[in-house]
Amino acid sequence: MGLKSDDDKRPSKLAIMDGMDEGSDVPSGLGTRHWVTFMLFLGMANAYIMRTNMSVAIVAMVNHTALPVNHEAMDTECGEVNGNTTKEVLQQDGEFVWSSTLQGYILSSFFYGYVITQIPFGILSKRFGARLFLGVGMLINSVFGLLVPVAAQAGYPWLILVRFIQGLGEGPIVPCSHAMLAKWIPPNERSRMGAAVYAGAQFGTVISMPLSGLLSAYGFSGGWPSIFYVFGLIGTVWCIAFLLFVSEDPEQCPRIKEAEKKYILNSLWGAAGSSSPPIPWKKILMSMPFWAIMLAHMGQNYGYETLMTELPTFMRQVLHFSIKDNGFVSALPYLCMWLFSMFISVVADWMLSSGRFNHTQVRKIINSIGEYGPAIGLFIAANTGCNPSATVAILAIGVGLNGGIYSGFKVNHLDISPRFAGILMAFTNCLANLTGLLAPIVAGYIIEGNPSQAQWRIVFYIAGGVYIFCATFYNIFSSGRRQDWDNPADDVANAQKAADKKARKLERKNASNENTAETAQ
Repeated sequence: MGLKSDDDKRPSKLAIMDGMDEGSDVPSGLGTRHWVTFMLFLGMANAYIMRTNMSVAIVAMVNHTALPVNHEAMDTECGEVNGNTTKEVLQQDGEFVWSSTLQGYILSSFFYGYVITQIPFGILSKRFGARLFLGVGMLINSVFGLLVPVAAQAGYPWLILVRFIQGLGEGPIVPCSHAMLAKWIPPNERSRMGAAVYAGAQFGTVISMPLSGLLSAYGFSGGWPSIFYVFGLIGTVWCIAFLLFVSEDPEQCPRIKEAEKKYILNSLWGAAGSSSPPIPWKKILMSMPFWAIMLAHMGQNYGYETLMTELPTFMRQVLHFSIKDNGFVSALPYLCMWLFSMFISVVADWMLSSGRFNHTQVRKIINSIGEYGPAIGLFIAANTGCNPSATVAILAIGVGLNGGIYSGFKVNHLDISPRFAGILMAFTNCLANLTGLLAPIVAGYIIEGNPSQAQWRIVFYIAGGVYIFCATFYNIFSSGRRQDWDNPADDVANAQKAADKKARKLERKNASNENTAETAQ
């Protein structure tokens, strides 16, 4: 239950407090909060580069012709393929004979590590701050990325272990970014700034996939190893810059101007909070808006990870793209997603500032575009047959519309609970990635030994169905209102109750000790 119904237009104490000074005394030009947003954007981009580069690299690493698969389905199902293209694809086979199922486990190993550190660092970032956890975690991710080529040569168990550790390091990126957004960004700027940060995911994917394809074909150290050396070095440089030049919050920042600091702190009073009130676990777990975000997040990750990890393989097996073209074509949908996410974030902020829509309506409308859109795209792409242009175009449009989620459920945590947003994001992101890590495993089992259009159609149908179910659940139960279990006005009363309870417990203990002493005498 929210603090007020969405139809009640009377301003509540919390509504007034949440909007305090939002529209007044806004500093002109770019400020420190924009610098923090930009660095978080680059951090998110680096995180997704590390996450997605294996999807393209594995196409170059695996000796596909040595696998016991139905090559007739791969090579002739769509009729004659250009001889030069076929020859080029075959010449680019790698050295590792890994089955589709094993490839699924290698691709998902990153996410096993990723989910483990979500909740712990969401809680720790609330208590000790997010900056250090984020920076050091990404440094671990980057350094172990440099070790991927060595691990692959040592054997696939070592590769799985290294990718698992990379996932552990990347775990803090989302909850810690969310926690920092809650401290740095005023409520009226969150749709735009939040979308900008999370657009780094698409930007990183757009950079990673085509460059990974080019490096696989023309890079040093045998091609595909250069992917991990280049991106590992870039990630390390970002980590050092982030730890040196980004502060935890406006109060600790030595470079922020006083006017901007005042603007941020006034608008965030009682929102992000400088105190650490008890986390209302029971009320959170009984909150339907929280579970609405959870389901939307789970559906998003399953569909997204299906495409992100399997699209390069689909492009090779069904549409017969060469490795250098594969990266560019696989990146196109994410370029569309990045551009659309920026556009729709401006639309979302306009809808809110116009006064014609409340937060709940905006989140539901934009999120519907973001999750129903790719579902429809997957259903259509599954039936485009042997038409590479149509398939790529449909996937580009469908995945492009997926950018709506960054102004939908992805910032909804900040609406319902600004003070616990990082913790809520840690929970939803953890379970969402547990769902997402199943995507490459499920796809691997479905296409094992028979990577035909019919089998890939099943993969796409499952992902589209998950999108639709979870988006519908979100539309029914979500809310854009701050929830009553995140009321700063109750902090003093709750603290007094806790102090009184502790005092009564101490009195009973003292009385018991006195009675024991008298009995002994």
